[in-house]
Amino acid sequence: MNHKKKSLILVAAVVLFSSFSLIKKNTISKSNFYKEEMEKLHTAIENNFHDRVSGYYFVDLDPAKRETKFGHKREYSWLWALCAMFEATNEIEKIDKNANLTDDIVKSMQPYYDPAPSKPGYGEYIVKLSQGQRYYDDNQWIGITSLDIYERTGKKSYFDLGKSMYDFMMTASDTKLGGGLYWRENDYETKNTCSNGPGILVALKMYKATKQKAYLDNALKIYKWTNEKLQTPDGLFYDNIKVNDGSIGKTIYSYNTGTMLQSNVYLYELTGDKKYLKKAIEMADSSLLYFYGGDKFRDGYWFNAVLLRGYQHLLKYNKDLKYISGFKKCLDNTLKENKNEKGLFTGNEGVYNLVEHGGMLEILARFAYLEDHYNLAKQK
Repeated sequence: MNHKKKSLILVAAVVLFSSFSLIKKNTISKSNFYKEEMEKLHTAIENNFHDRVSGYYFVDLDPAKRETKFGHKREYSWLWALCAMFEATNEIEKIDKNANLTDDIVKSMQPYYDPAPSKPGYGEYIVKLSQGQRYYDDNQWIGITSLDIYERTGKKSYFDLGKSMYDFMMTASDTKLGGGLYWRENDYETKNTCSNGPGILVALKMYKATKQKAYLDNALKIYKWTNEKLQTPDGLFYDNIKVNDGSIGKTIYSYNTGTMLQSNVYLYELTGDKKYLKKAIEMADSSLLYFYGGDKFRDGYWFNAVLLRGYQHLLKYNKDLKYISGFKKCLDNTLKENKNEKGLFTGNEGVYNLVEHGGMLEILARFAYLEDHYNLAKQK
């Protein structure tokens, strides 16, 4: 073998070794921390909150915390908690193509289905066990997730479910206070950001799925009303406005800002108008300072999960990871300080309910996606 051939072989060997070392290094450095936390939490939820005898979920593990409403002791979960689990399992399926979890949650929600006029919807509790009310926001959360699954899988049953949720929510609309949607059926006391923000999203997702302009028009009407009536001077959102006197319930929750932030991202995505992206970034900046200025969540896990939806969607058009970084600081602190020996999350009054665990499961699923697509290790 001549000298030239030896040199070529040596160079090739060095390149091959370097490439192998780089692949090995990248494999080692790739983190699955949040995915592993997600999997452990999902197992803990199923082991502790899912009643295998009845097939229902418990909302609280402590029987003393289970509420009595309309004269009935409610042993099992509210619909709201199942909405949280529906969205969480949808996010799990995005990172684990073989998970196949959402269909089972839909089955778990069917005992809550109430076909009463004027439009069918889901009640707050298991229909055959207790009288209840129908909350527009609960049905909107189902609509948002259903239409997301339809977009992801093309399953028409999920489009049909999403459309039925849109039809039900529009029964909440009237002209008092100039428009907007009520919070719950047959209760005309308040119109809330929590029923208008997700209402905009349902309408926009219906427009995205069908391209029928009526959905976009209704979304814009609700969007304009919510901004005019319920936005704070800093660009966040108050909780509600009373219909009889126009007074404002001034509590500021992360999920209300989350739905409105994501509405702006969708509007930019669907119309191309940059004013919506500008508003989304302004709201993200204000919410980052207000909700994640410290190292602990200001309100419940599920509320924060909804704001995280907005942050994650915004990343498609604004690559700044500072919003994710601020959120991550609070998340990591919670994972370190608030888990018990069963892998469940606790506060001053004991183990949190299923709403909060569903919210945390969604957060972890979203961070499992983020850690697979972005370098979160660089974020302080």
